[in-house]
Amino acid sequence: MKLKTMLTGVLAAFAGPVFAQDSFTDLPVIGAPSNGGIGFQSAATELARDIHWLDGMVTVIITGIVILVTALLAFCVVRYNSKTNPKPGSFTHNSPLEIAWTVGPILVLVFIGAFSLPVLFKQQEIPEGDVYIKATGYQWYWNHEYMDDGFAFDSYMIGSPATGGDNSYSEEVEQQLLDAGYAPEHFRLATDTAVVVPVNKTIVIQVTGGDVIHSWTIPAFGVKQDAVPGRLAELWFTPEQEGVYFGQCSELCGIAHAYMPITVKVVSQEEYDVWKADMIEEYAEAPADAPVQVASAE
Repeated sequence: MKLKTMLTGVLAAFAGPVFAQDSFTDLPVIGAPSNGGIGFQSAATELARDIHWLDGMVTVIITGIVILVTALLAFCVVRYNSKTNPKPGSFTHNSPLEIAWTVGPILVLVFIGAFSLPVLFKQQEIPEGDVYIKATGYQWYWNHEYMDDGFAFDSYMIGSPATGGDNSYSEEVEQQLLDAGYAPEHFRLATDTAVVVPVNKTIVIQVTGGDVIHSWTIPAFGVKQDAVPGRLAELWFTPEQEGVYFGQCSELCGIAHAYMPITVKVVSQEEYDVWKADMIEEYAEAPADAPVQVASAE
């Protein structure tokens, strides 16, 4: 395995960047930003659907409040201006009205909380996972460790210095994107080595930072978690559709913060098993089933 890795490195020095995982190039890109878009990306998990519904519900309530307040202001301007009401009122308070505008907002907040807190608790109550991955943020890339399988890899933006670029677009970077199965518009979204997970399985991500605070985010999954050095946080999701999903570090982490994307590929269980076996052979320090050598007492 070490010989294979050394040969790969020697070939890369002469042939340019060689990206791992050149398979799965026919997956549809689902979780990506769109030009001029003002809404959410398509929800690919139950968590994301909950967030979208909650946002829509709160938007309706806020819109109603804005209309009500605007209508009351307009009524007061027309009804109580100096021309239509030359003699102003002399009262100092109105108890029923004061009770109404105090109790009303309380009821609205309680109603919103009754729906938002369950969504929050669902995100924070980590279930038993089928796949456990530790994501560690560094300036400016992510390291992903498959904890149950004994392998890890770094994920760099295609076009970053680590892949032979300078964080700017060029013909060489465009060719790298095409070779990896991406389109030119995926520049600054695609990474050389993507996280791969099986569809319809519960994925638990343990998130931490290796230098400063970062944030692991995939909008289409409805997940975001700060990566704080010295702390280990968790998030989870169950992807429901095979495809490619993009995210970004969402915590300002330094001069190259904008060049720290996250790529997740959701594939079938069969494809995932094949990919995992290849990754164990390529990146694991020792075979997963290697026998433990016990020192002799002699």
